[in-house]
Formats: sequence, C-alpha cells, structure tokens
Amino acid sequence: MIYYQTLKIEREDLEVFSFIFGAVIGSFLNVLILRLPLNQSVVTPRSSCPSCNHIIAWYYNIPLFSYLYLKASCAYCKEKISSQYFIVELLSAVLTLGLYIKLGLSSELAFMLLFVYTLITLSFIDFKYKAVPDYLLLIALILSFFVSSYPLIESFKNAFLFAGALVLLNFIITFYIQNIKARILKDDSLKNQEALGEGDIPIIASIAVILGIKGALIAIFLAAFFAIIPSLYSNFVKKDIQTPFIPYLVLGLICEYFFNLESFLKVIY
Repeated sequence: MIYYQTLKIEREDLEVFSFIFGAVIGSFLNVLILRLPLNQSVVTPRSSCPSCNHIIAWYYNIPLFSYLYLKASCAYCKEKISSQYFIVELLSAVLTLGLYIKLGLSSELAFMLLFVYTLITLSFIDFKYKAVPDYLLLIALILSFFVSSYPLIESFKNAFLFAGALVLLNFIITFYIQNIKARILKDDSLKNQEALGEGDIPIIASIAVILGIKGALIAIFLAAFFAIIPSLYSNFVKKDIQTPFIPYLVLGLICEYFFNLESFLKVIY
C-alpha cells in the first residue's frame, strides 16, 4: 500500500514537472519562432520587449506566470504583449504533459517531444510569415521515423504513397483554382495560387509515417475541417487568399494521435 502511494506521488510529481518543463521549452520556442525566419541568433541577445527594446529581467520572463501577472503588458513601457507568447507556452506545456501520460519515461517520449516542439515552431512561423524554413521541415520528417510505430520500410512506403497522392491532388486542385475559378471570379490574383504550399508536403508525409495511411486520411480531413472558418475569415474579412495550412495539419495529427479516431470509427461502423 505504501509502495503504491509512493509510486502515485512520484508519478504526480513527474506530471507536474512535465507541465513546467513544457512551459519552459515553450518560452524558448517563442524565441525560435521570432528569430529563425530572420536568421538571428537564438542565444544572443537576451529577450527584449518588441516595443521598447528593453531587456526583460528574468523575474518578468517566467513562463505563463509573468504574462498573467503583467496582464499581457510590458513591465517597462506598458505596451500590450502578443498572446502568441502565452499560447505557445501553454500549448507546449499541455502537450508535454499529455505525451508523458501517454508514453511514460522512454526514448519514444524524447523523440516525440522533439517532433512536437518542431511542429509547434513550424506552425507559428507559418501563421506569422506564411513560409517556413526548409531545414525545420526536414528535421520534422526525419524525427517522424524515430517515433513511428510501423516498420521502417512500411513507414517509407506510407510517406511516399501518401505524399505522392497529395502532390497529384494538389496539381488537380491548383489547376482548378488557377484556370477555372480565376476565370469564373475574374480574379487575376488566383492565377498564382496553389492549393497546398511546398511546406505542407513534408508535414503530410510525416503524418503518414506516424499514423499510417488510414490515420493520416482522418488527420487530413480534420485539418481541412479546422481550416474552413479561418480560411473564410481570411478571404472575406482580411481579404487574404493565403491561409497557412501547416498549423491545421498539426492540429489534425495531434487529435488523431491522442484520441485515435480511426478506432472510434471502426467501433461505430
């Protein structure tokens, strides 16, 4: 009984630690999101306010807590701080905790955390710049093979089959957008639009490596569903025809990975 209670306490402690660890990593991911696309060092200089450029003291840079304590404002100039910082830290913390609960302390957990942290970075860079560094896409693709539950050969097959099918689908939909939709709507800006960006393909391949073909299909469907409202908002409110799709691909992957909707659908049907 005492041994069981000790194990329970230790597990609860590790769960709390995993959440805090994830929040700290999320703070570093914010640095990557801001600096990598600008080819700036992620080590120096220290973090500063984007409005007044004042170096942020360590006690004003505590993940999650500082943002809430300062009421989303800079401690020095009182300008509002982007909610991105808090969202990335919270998302990183929650996913780290969720992965620890699902996988426990293991090498798979370590690789999966690296993979997920890379996806978070890619997602928010895509949101901000609508373009992502190629080397991050390559890192994500390589890491996906280390966390796949499928044999290596099958993982490669899934990646090539699924990504290849999406490339063909992308060609067909892009042809429709550029040639048919552009003429119907008389919108010349559509003539250069692609259905999927080049950065989407490696992420789609990574999804197939981890989830397999059936799971990847569900993840892609979820991604398309999640992207509907933001896409409509961008088109009609912001007048922006480009919608970053990597964040929604990642969201679809996370939903399928944690909730295994493929098995749920098998039970229903």
